[in-house]
Amino acid sequence: MPELDLADLQAEMTEWRRHLHAHPEFGFEEKATAAFVAAKLRVFGLDEVVEGVGGTGVVGTLKRGSGNRAVALRADMDALRITEQAEHAHRSQSPGLMHACGHDGHTTMLLGAAKLLAAEGGFDGTVRFLFQPAEEWGRGALAMLEDGLMERFPFDEVHGLHNMPGLAIGRFETRAGPFMSAEDNFEIVLRGVGGHAARPHSGNEVLVAACSLVTSLQTIVSRRLSPADIAVVSVTELLTDGTRNALPGTARILGDARSFRPEVSAEIERQMGIIAQGTAQSYNLEAKLRYTREFVPLVNDEALVQEALAAARTVLGDDGVAVAREPMTGSEDFARFLDHVPGCFAYVGNGEGSAPLHNPNYDFDDAGLIHGARYHAAIVRRRLAPA
Repeated sequence: MPELDLADLQAEMTEWRRHLHAHPEFGFEEKATAAFVAAKLRVFGLDEVVEGVGGTGVVGTLKRGSGNRAVALRADMDALRITEQAEHAHRSQSPGLMHACGHDGHTTMLLGAAKLLAAEGGFDGTVRFLFQPAEEWGRGALAMLEDGLMERFPFDEVHGLHNMPGLAIGRFETRAGPFMSAEDNFEIVLRGVGGHAARPHSGNEVLVAACSLVTSLQTIVSRRLSPADIAVVSVTELLTDGTRNALPGTARILGDARSFRPEVSAEIERQMGIIAQGTAQSYNLEAKLRYTREFVPLVNDEALVQEALAAARTVLGDDGVAVAREPMTGSEDFARFLDHVPGCFAYVGNGEGSAPLHNPNYDFDDAGLIHGARYHAAIVRRRLAPA
């Protein structure tokens, strides 16, 4: 089969990516994005393109040869509720929404890989292209799985990529074992009796107790967990029903916790409950803890990590590929697929000068698009190598 001109593909992918960036959609609302993806896949000549998987997900299937193994490649499509501050020509045209995490780039890289593999082949078996909704709030992978993904489009392993600000363009990193953390969310509600700011003794206000509780929660990681376990507890909101001259009777403390083992997550919840109840008792208040688990830990398969590193070296060379030094306490619902099949998740560089993820000035660097597309194709050709 004829080889695609990579410079032409890079230019085409840049156009796709900037279109997607200008038209962001929130989780489970990615109708235009999904339609764009499905139309491209059909133009590329895939054997099957199915829309509406898990709500707004798209699954494309490409078969070559007679091999009976299937490899899945996954990209996320959703944007964030952030108002973009950058002024480039392809800035978001949807008020209050932007691709601040690079999912426009992830989608484009996978589209590029689909075009490469459809045009050039070089593998024996089946490739599933998974375009997933709603990654940002940890529901999209589950929605696709609950919609029968594994039964309708079976595959033996799964691979995915995420861009990484601070990592140079043309760099690739991954590691075996725990790679990204679980994310738990918590809400602690303190209830007392509010009153006039001039007469604090006449009520039983909650703000002083809430401030004490926020400080005490910091001891969970520093004093109540083993130093050998990686964990983070972050309070992100403190909300009350008070006003300038009225002491609050209710306070809500919200935040999240990150960890890599279920036992650590369970201990964080237990200690949080102890601290909340102890604080409430000492201030003569009532406390209620709500603790939920949103993302599970992402644990890469050791053998497939070695395969991914080898595939990446064929694209980026030995100097462009490295084993990540430590896990990351960010979370990814790609981990849900790993409950069903082994897989490998990896980072590709978005440039050392890139704005951080989830920042209103962030933008995916188009120079990295071709590297991601070629890596996706390389892992498929390695894992489905013709006999």
